[in-house]
Amino acid sequence: MDYRTAVATDAPAMAELFAANHYDALTERERAEQGFVQGAFDTESLRSMAEHGTLLVADDDGHLAGLLGLASPSDIPTPPPPIRALLAAQDSLEWQGRTLRSTAFLLYGPVVVAAAYRGKGVARGLFTAALQSAAGRADLLIAFIELSNQTSWRVHVDGFGMTPLGDFTIGSRTYGVVAAPTHPETGPGT
Repeated sequence: MDYRTAVATDAPAMAELFAANHYDALTERERAEQGFVQGAFDTESLRSMAEHGTLLVADDDGHLAGLLGLASPSDIPTPPPPIRALLAAQDSLEWQGRTLRSTAFLLYGPVVVAAAYRGKGVARGLFTAALQSAAGRADLLIAFIELSNQTSWRVHVDGFGMTPLGDFTIGSRTYGVVAAPTHPETGPGT
C-alpha cells in the first residue's frame, strides 16, 4: 500500500469513494456498522484540495483504498459550519493546559476507507501518514467526530488513542473534538 499526497487525477475516484460512504447514501444500519462521512466533497472540490496538498490517499496499485483530509485551518477559505464551530471553540478546548488557539494544529478528516479494504490497516496507515506529514508543521492533529458516529469514535479514540478534548453542538448534532500529538513524547501524560 502506498500512502501519499493526493494528486488532481485522484479526484474522480475520491469523489466516488466519498459519495459511497456519505451519511445520506447509507442506511441507518450501515451508518451504525461502518460509520459515515458528511459534507460536500464533489470531484471539483476534491481536485482543488489535492492541488493544495490537503489530502492523503492509500493507493493499492492504482486502486483507491482510502483518503484522509489534512489541512491547516488557514487552508480553508470558507470553512463549513462544523469547522467554524470548532474554530470558535478554540479558547475552551485545551491540550496540556494550553488552548487550541495557542497550539499549532492541523485539521484531520474526513477519513474514508473503501469497503474492500476495511479491517486491513488502511485507516491506521492513513493515520500514521498524517502524523508523519504533520510533524514539523503542527503539534497536534485535531478531528471532530459526530457523536452518533460511534464507529469513527472507536477507531480514533479507542484504536488510535486520540484524546477527547470536549465537544460542540450545531443544531441537533453534537461533535466530539479529539486530538493526537504529532510527536508521541507530547502525549497527555507527559
